Amino acid sequence: MNFSNLLHWAAVFFIIALVAAFLGFGTIVGPSLEGAKFLFWAAIILAVISAVIGLVRKS
Repeated sequence: MNFSNLLHWAAVFFIIALVAAFLGFGTIVGPSLEGAKFLFWAAIILAVISAVIGLVRKS
């Protein structure tokens, strides 16, 4: 699996949230930050699942 795409979008949403917070757009910060957190954790969970499956297949 390619998790770099998920992490890329997590970084994009995080940057959008930072810029929006700096400019004072409070209504944009919340959804962008939540999207970044969701994509980050999804990538971490999928990476762990992939690693476990890879270790099981080697045995």
